[in-house]
Amino acid sequence: MVLAGSAGRAQAAPVLTDDGLYSEPWFINSFLDLRDDLADATANKKRFAIMWELKGCPYCKETHFVNFADPTIQHYVKNNFAIVQLNVIGTREVTDFDGTKMTEKQFSQKYNVRFTPTFQFFPENLAEFVDKSPDKREVARLPGYLKPAHFLTLFRFVREKGYERGDFRSYLKAQGD
Repeated sequence: MVLAGSAGRAQAAPVLTDDGLYSEPWFINSFLDLRDDLADATANKKRFAIMWELKGCPYCKETHFVNFADPTIQHYVKNNFAIVQLNVIGTREVTDFDGTKMTEKQFSQKYNVRFTPTFQFFPENLAEFVDKSPDKREVARLPGYLKPAHFLTLFRFVREKGYERGDFRSYLKAQGD
């Protein structure tokens, strides 16, 4: 599916990584210190998000080959978000926003990530949430797959801080569904 007005724009294709996950070439190449990633995103006037995946997840693949393949979606997300990709059962060391170091798997458990793909969206400044419990740190979460139009609307909801005025369902309804 290509959204209206998206024809003709060049787009980057996902690549298959050594750990069996598809990744977008424009995702953050991170040292996995989330405090630094958040600060860099904010400094670059982007919102910070984590995309959780699992090798063999069909909806993760669909997110890359359908949603991110749409030039309108890719352009919007790439220009407005800094995304770190994590593996829900991964072993890489991640430094949480509170400075705690753990594996990706431990981090996913700490934040109660149970489905893939899952997108977590965070406030723009660490001071807004570092003292909160993990379940209170996000401004929005997408647990699972959304079709392209609603997927893009969720990213707009976060970018426009729609969560300050209500929930995503209300925002979606106000957009004409």
